Amino acid sequence: MLTLILLTAGYALMGAGIGAGIVAIGAGLGIGRIGGQAMESIARQPEAAGKIQGAMLIIAALIEVVSLFAAVICLLIALNIAGIS
Repeated sequence: MLTLILLTAGYALMGAGIGAGIVAIGAGLGIGRIGGQAMESIARQPEAAGKIQGAMLIIAALIEVVSLFAAVICLLIALNIAGIS
């Protein structure tokens, strides 16, 4: 019985770590895409550079907040399963 509990806790910790990694990869891809598309837009229409940069920064900040929230949730799950409160 104890082996089953430890195995389940191990799977939960591994899942939380994988989840945090996926969040980091997704955030990096999203911000990279936003930056690349913003630079293309500025190259095509330089007079709108200020508006494009402002929108890009707001969207990048929103992606960072969501990814930070997801990473914190993964850590909370991992700490809860490990018995650390």
